[in-house]
Amino acid sequence: MVTIPSEYRRRLPTAEELPDSDETPVDNELQNDIPNILLNLLREIWGERSDWFWGVDMGVYLEPNLEEPEKSRKIVPDGFLALGVPRYNGEGGRLSYVLWQEKVLPILALEIISKKYNGEYESKLEEYQDLGILYYVIYNPLAGRRGLYKNHQSLEVYKLIDGKYELMPSIALLQESGKMIWMQEIDLGIGCERTDCNNWQREWVYWYDCYGARYPTAQERATKANAIAAQEKLISQQERLAKEKAEQKAQRLAEKLRSLGINPDEM
Repeated sequence: MVTIPSEYRRRLPTAEELPDSDETPVDNELQNDIPNILLNLLREIWGERSDWFWGVDMGVYLEPNLEEPEKSRKIVPDGFLALGVPRYNGEGGRLSYVLWQEKVLPILALEIISKKYNGEYESKLEEYQDLGILYYVIYNPLAGRRGLYKNHQSLEVYKLIDGKYELMPSIALLQESGKMIWMQEIDLGIGCERTDCNNWQREWVYWYDCYGARYPTAQERATKANAIAAQEKLISQQERLAKEKAEQKAQRLAEKLRSLGINPDEM
């Protein structure tokens, strides 16, 4: 990161002067869906926290161009996480993530391999490494296929160790083909498994706790809550029917005793 001389700091470009992304359209739905799933999960997991920000397809400005602010150096990850910054920044929220304003480098960057390869395993990896971003996550729906992707896993997490990225080992989950990588500094795991998300059955990327338990989506929580409510309603109905049946049985017994000249109330 470049140190800005004090005489220039007063006229550094602000987020309002900078484009919020690179305006490059995504070429598949996953580049939007996966980062947004992770964002919505964080809103639940860290609902009580206000010291984090997750950006989706947002420009991260690294160095200012004082003469032409729109040409300031930036990167645009599919998703990124910054810790130790305000969750919300103004009524309208962030337009972009400007390092000379935020003063905190993102701790994680996420890239989704698109149909057109953009150097995620080479040039982008080196760029994030040189910037000093601690975790670099690559999700590749084409992993395992021949050619460039043959020797890559669908989800790879690289950690910066002594200035170089090292591929972190994954932990197999109980779910078939599921795997997770624990990130101690974030206190979260990131992993993938095949589930039904928004009525789309495929492999998705999620957050996990330290025991390898996946944090459920809002849809899953609602489905579980509805199932619990339906179960409680069924149990209540069964208890009511059992009570009614017992009362009817007691009433028939009482009538039988009276027919024999016995007062059941005196028994």
